[in-house]
Amino acid sequence: IGIMPVGSAHPENEDWTCFEQSASLDIKSFFGFESTVEKIAMKQYASSIKKGKEIIEFYLNQLEEEGISHVPRWTPSLDAPSSSVTTKPVCLADATQSEATSNDVTNQPDDQMENQTGTPDDKLDADYIKRYLGDLTPLQESCLIRLRQWLQESHKGKIPKDEHILRFLRARDFNMEKAREILCQSLTWRKQHQVDYLLETWTSPQVLSDYYTGGWHHHDKEGRPLYILRLGQMDTKGLVRALGEESLLRHVLSINEEGLRRCEENTKVFGRPISCWTCLVDLEGLNMRHLWRPGVKALLRIIEVVEANYPETLGRLLILRAPRVFPVLWTLVSPFIDENTRKKFLIYAGNDYQGPGGLLDYIDKEIIPDFLGGECMCEVPEGGLVPKSLYRTAEELENEDISLWTETIYQSASVFKGAPHEVVLEIIDAASVITWDFDVCKGDVVFHLYHSKRAPQPPRKDPLVGQHSSITTPGGNNVQLIDKSWTLGLDYSMVESPLTCKEGESVQGSHVTRWPGFYILQWRFHTMPGSASTNLPRVDDVLASLQVSSHKCKVMYYTEVIGSEDFRGSMTSLESSHSGFSQLSHATSNHSQSSSMISR
Repeated sequence: IGIMPVGSAHPENEDWTCFEQSASLDIKSFFGFESTVEKIAMKQYASSIKKGKEIIEFYLNQLEEEGISHVPRWTPSLDAPSSSVTTKPVCLADATQSEATSNDVTNQPDDQMENQTGTPDDKLDADYIKRYLGDLTPLQESCLIRLRQWLQESHKGKIPKDEHILRFLRARDFNMEKAREILCQSLTWRKQHQVDYLLETWTSPQVLSDYYTGGWHHHDKEGRPLYILRLGQMDTKGLVRALGEESLLRHVLSINEEGLRRCEENTKVFGRPISCWTCLVDLEGLNMRHLWRPGVKALLRIIEVVEANYPETLGRLLILRAPRVFPVLWTLVSPFIDENTRKKFLIYAGNDYQGPGGLLDYIDKEIIPDFLGGECMCEVPEGGLVPKSLYRTAEELENEDISLWTETIYQSASVFKGAPHEVVLEIIDAASVITWDFDVCKGDVVFHLYHSKRAPQPPRKDPLVGQHSSITTPGGNNVQLIDKSWTLGLDYSMVESPLTCKEGESVQGSHVTRWPGFYILQWRFHTMPGSASTNLPRVDDVLASLQVSSHKCKVMYYTEVIGSEDFRGSMTSLESSHSGFSQLSHATSNHSQSSSMISR
């Protein structure tokens, strides 16, 4: 596209000066967005005419204020180069650009003004590009300018810096429409959740300071800020149970905001554009407890938020000491990571990072952390298990105000002697996966999993009516679904061997279903062998046991049904990684797979 303002004598009166402007646009192909490009060009052309008129009026008013009413016609000197004939139009174009630039800079934040002072609107200064943005083709430079101009005209709020706009353009291969869409969504999200002020307002809870095994550590060989995460030493479940997903997300967002700040700082220190950081993830200690399903779901949600709002901020991800269980985690996580981001992953098993092509290719020897065999002391916390005394109660989970997403909510239940708590899940596809996670908060329980082709009747609120009961107590609900008239082996069958769970234990497990129908998870009061028992009716026993605390147990549980394709590729790894499984079903030959893990 070309726009050329020209001054010439008016055809009706040669003493008048006529300013004319013409434009041409030739679009052969623009990835299906030809009509959009034409509309943008027309808008720019109209804006250029308006700006040219304002500049002409400005200089005419100046002449009038100085008392000048006549300006002799300019004629080129005979010995001037032929190119000097175009001097006047070029000067007018420069004036238009200069005036437009002044307005652009005024509308931008102060910290961006100093970076763009004197930068023309249709072309960025070469030194500015080299210093702050890196290598850009003319097309990329044009996309950046147009997207920035569109934001200045349309967006109400803080305009991001060129470096940040450029990240969104790069994330969409400089497709203007796609980049503008995700950038607008991100700006709305930042405003809604006050992310611009997160570093000033967010205070990390003490449990994060003590048990979150991540932190910034110098920079890599390219000057990128270096973040270290000792994921294998992190108690993911403990952090989620103690803080909730909301707090974890805000902490991760504060890390990303700090990363952006460090990139700007390193850009000034090293004198070249640094727009992303390097992350080093140490998986030493990673085992099956890190595959706790709610924790993986929290990780996936965090990845989703970060991918949408911080594109092209990860320059390189170094994954060290990947154990045998890592492919399972990778199978679950990788589909949620952008393809361009996955290309930046370098994975080292065992001590491979110490050899050629390893860590020394990317990080100077002087700053390799001590826990990786280096000499540099690393201040990243060593982690450990979060004390269960710091876990949030069921009441705190229910009353929490959640704004960034809907959390995984645990249910609380009471289990009485003679009155188990039961949960029913309807399975449509025979190859579905049932997962469970529960904590035994009080007493000892026995966990069962049953299957029935018949649907249990919904429990009645009045426990004295009907064959089923539902009781609400201060310690949680108690729901009984299995009809007293049902016969085990005839009306329903056991698909998991009983699992005895002691007070204070955490249990995670899964079961790959063989048949459709109704699966019933049951927590039963554990009676010691040889202890006295009565044959009171179940409901009567419940009412009596309400007065006897020693006959009451309490559990907090979470269940979920997922498609087996998420687990199908990783079951072999699950069975071969002997890492604390208390029980593993031997029915795999019958296409039914299950596992449970107990941690104390």
